[in-house]
Amino acid sequence: MRIHFIQAIFLAAVFVGNAHAVTQTAPVKLAKSTADHSKFKELQKTFDSGPEVTKACLACHTEASKQIHQTQHWKWEYVNPKTQQLLGKKHIVNNFCTSVKSNEGGCNTCHIGYGWKDVQTEFNAEENVDCLSCHDATGKYRKPSGFAGLPVTKDTEYPPGSGKIIRGINLSEIAQKVGPTKRTTCGACHFNGGGGDGVKHGDLDSSLEAPSKDLDVHMDVDGNNFSCATCHKTDGHQVPGSRYNPTAKDKDPAHLRGKAETTNPATCQACHGQAPHQTVKLNEHTAKIACQTCHIPAFARGGQPTKMTWDWSTAGKVDKDGKQYSEKDDDGYDTYLSAKGDFTWKANVTPEYIWFNGTVKYTLVGDKIEKGDKPVKINAFEGSATDGNSMIWPVKMFRGKQAYDPVNKSLIIAHLGGNDDTAFWKNLNWDKAAATGMTNAKAEFSGKIDFIETESAWPITHMVAPKEKAVGCVECHMSNGRLQAIDGVYMPGRGSDHARWLEIGGWLMVGGTLLGVSGHGLLRIISKKRSS
Repeated sequence: MRIHFIQAIFLAAVFVGNAHAVTQTAPVKLAKSTADHSKFKELQKTFDSGPEVTKACLACHTEASKQIHQTQHWKWEYVNPKTQQLLGKKHIVNNFCTSVKSNEGGCNTCHIGYGWKDVQTEFNAEENVDCLSCHDATGKYRKPSGFAGLPVTKDTEYPPGSGKIIRGINLSEIAQKVGPTKRTTCGACHFNGGGGDGVKHGDLDSSLEAPSKDLDVHMDVDGNNFSCATCHKTDGHQVPGSRYNPTAKDKDPAHLRGKAETTNPATCQACHGQAPHQTVKLNEHTAKIACQTCHIPAFARGGQPTKMTWDWSTAGKVDKDGKQYSEKDDDGYDTYLSAKGDFTWKANVTPEYIWFNGTVKYTLVGDKIEKGDKPVKINAFEGSATDGNSMIWPVKMFRGKQAYDPVNKSLIIAHLGGNDDTAFWKNLNWDKAAATGMTNAKAEFSGKIDFIETESAWPITHMVAPKEKAVGCVECHMSNGRLQAIDGVYMPGRGSDHARWLEIGGWLMVGGTLLGVSGHGLLRIISKKRSS
């Protein structure tokens, strides 16, 4: 009887405990941020301009604009300590839209500032910093081309008289929902460099907004889900990892994030160290081969092709009615525009490979250029097999044919989003060398137009594949393999590395071995017969 009484008490306790567990509510899921901006009184108002939002931000984030003013993202310039070149979008000529010079009204759509119309604009006010371009969490923030980096808050007809309306955005709603940078906020500019999605870099496009593991093992939304800032870890708004001063060979070991950075934290070695593989032979490869060379087998492989060539010399054609026209490929991508010429696009592109030591020399606005048999290098990547600082790197090589002043011997900058009223495409009569559509920022335009072939290299470092899909050994160690054009190294199996004396020696060794084995076998047979 006593046993049954104790069992009853035990069962009752279990029932009560289970009942309590069932009725217990789950903990409230809290936001990661320590601040809900929708509750800030400073943001409970209507904002008619971007600078008004920034003034409200600065009421709490008092040092933010001062920090931004010291960054490359703001200045758009950088003095390379190796080459002493003053680099930046205002100084470099490219073979896409040629230059920011004279096109500020359009290009500044991607600048993190407000109101930069041209190079003469006074541009040091703290309220001109655009906080929303990096911290918008709604996906609704827009800065239309032609407004010098200013958002449009009211429905506006643009261009005037065109009948086309740009819809205004609600800055108050956006400001109340700001948050940390994301792939989408960084990608709003970096995915669309060169004039469209995936155009410029090849390894940066909208497919990285929510990539799978196969596309990028680090940014995989169902896995590591890295944001851009995970690798490009900021300090006082300074973003490390710049193509103006890249790290081609990181000789340091892996290190903890958060400590004072003495090297670029955005390199592979910063996390993976110098011996990331389980086999000695693969780790030996890291002395000469950049991680990206093996672990990014192709770029533009997320479904978005990248632009590979641009021929300005064919621009200016019109249809039978005298109007500009366009042509598209089967996937809907422009292959010809009257205003810009011919293009080619490719997806799943195998990179080209070069020796690279981190030093890049750029063609700058006004540089003297001699026309020769080889394309002009817009950015010359330096490196060799013997300098001790070079690695074999994958690059996208973009090739173009662009306008050239044969008298002043310099590349010509086109007015594509300029501050004049000239419709550029109407002045592309190359035979008459119409001067009204062109300008050269440092040398007086002669009125003569020629065309010159150019090429620019873009280092491939995003779209890292899972290790199972890395480049296989045979893809390099074969005739006409991936690294066929790389000089200065001996690569077994590569067609160009067939050493005649080595082959003869090898075959002699094989023949000698066979002869020795055969002779040994013959002697054993003879010996066995004699003993029997």
